[in-house]
Amino acid sequence: MTPARDALENILARLAARAADERVFLRIYASEARSAADAADVRRRDGISLGPLDGRIVSIKDLFDVAGEATTAGSIVLRDAPPATSDAAIVRRLRQAGAVIIGKTNMVEFAYSGIGFNPHYGTPGNAADPLRVPGGSSSGAGVSAAEGTSEIAIGSDTGGSVRIPAAFNGVVGFKPTAHRVPLKGTFPLSYTLDSIGPLARSAQDCAFADAIMAGEEPRTLTPYPLAGLRIGVPEGRLFTETEPLVAEAFEASVKRLSQAGARITSLGIDDLLQAMAEATARGSIASIEASEIHADWIEAKAHMIDPLVRGSIARAGKVPSPVYIRTLRRRQALVAAMDERLAPIDVLALPATAISAPLTAPLLADEELYDKTDWLILRNPMFANQFDLTSISLPISGQARPVGFMLVARHGHDQRLFDIAASVEKALAPGV
Repeated sequence: MTPARDALENILARLAARAADERVFLRIYASEARSAADAADVRRRDGISLGPLDGRIVSIKDLFDVAGEATTAGSIVLRDAPPATSDAAIVRRLRQAGAVIIGKTNMVEFAYSGIGFNPHYGTPGNAADPLRVPGGSSSGAGVSAAEGTSEIAIGSDTGGSVRIPAAFNGVVGFKPTAHRVPLKGTFPLSYTLDSIGPLARSAQDCAFADAIMAGEEPRTLTPYPLAGLRIGVPEGRLFTETEPLVAEAFEASVKRLSQAGARITSLGIDDLLQAMAEATARGSIASIEASEIHADWIEAKAHMIDPLVRGSIARAGKVPSPVYIRTLRRRQALVAAMDERLAPIDVLALPATAISAPLTAPLLADEELYDKTDWLILRNPMFANQFDLTSISLPISGQARPVGFMLVARHGHDQRLFDIAASVEKALAPGV
């Protein structure tokens, strides 16, 4: 096994070589990471282990508190904010597990988009094709995990912000049931919908990181038998406007799972999706809650905020409080209805995103195209947040561009989903 310090130095050398054009990381903790790596190597030599993350290289998104520095959330508005007095809960747990935290990764300003742009700190190029978008909002996390500048990257997911960059960059991305992983010390987008999840090259590494962050005992996954696995495919609105590359990759993957013994059935959820769309017609829960979070500066410092981010947040601030409260109450009923709808199956399967990573240049030149594309990218993953579900995106190998195969499970079924993902991941692996 490669010593942690050697693995770290290889990554730091890569980052140093591109320092003049670094867009994946916003901060690099070289000195602190070296100390953590050295400590992990000493433990290993002494036959001591803090667990499966001991000595692993981990990056964290720029919305997690690190004691002694301002948490900027991808924005220049917060550069002069008071420094955090302590690490975020998940950062503390990662450190206690021996993780080597190498740095903070870039993100969409305030985590408010699925595309991945950041005009303040630069936009990371997609790991598979730098001319294409990285996916957001955990853009740097997705690229870092895919390019190997971290072994595990920690992001946040409010409407797909872990699973989108995972799908676009060809790695695994996991969204837990909301609030299972503590949000303390995490700069919020939406108090209701935020969740914290890992990106890595395997479901197992994601499971290890997820367990540590949730305060649970890490475990080796037990692959769930594919024979008899009940997979529902929500044909309908979530399959419209799907790029042929994505549709064909998904259909081939479902066929492979069927041949392995999985029972594939159509499961309609369009009525629930429509009901949620009607409930949030005046403003999404995320945008309304964001308007409160950013109320002190969304107008006063408008010139410092990405216009693509600011406009939607500002508009949501005009939604009356009775509308917001009724939206939350209606959501609660719809969450229960969705849980009942999913009871007859083990998991839903669908493309993580309707399209693969689009080219960057056309989106920068056309705001209308940007808005349409952002919506299309967010559409498939965000219903898992709206209905309080757990979800994972797995890469489909052998495609011209990375494509994500998304599994969605009922609220609280996180561990079962991981075991199912372990089997599906193996079935979709190259050469199988």
